[in-house]
Amino acid sequence: MGDYNLIMTLFVGGLAGWIASLIVASNKKQGLILNIVLGVIGAYVGDYVFNLLDIQAEATFLGNIIVATVGASILLIIFKVIRK
Repeated sequence: MGDYNLIMTLFVGGLAGWIASLIVASNKKQGLILNIVLGVIGAYVGDYVFNLLDIQAEATFLGNIIVATVGASILLIIFKVIRK
């Protein structure tokens, strides 16, 4: 993975994790690093869910953000349920 790909992965992950934390209302409990980790892992979860539902997302910047945000939101909801 080149430097550009790594930087874009971290940027998309951070942005998707932040958006997901706003959607699920957990933004005040996590910082930048957790947003990045959540967004990167969320991209894999989102990709799995989209494939499971046979939904095709465009391979563009916006498509990647949407898939990662959906996956990160799912992860945050699961964590909230487990915590209670």
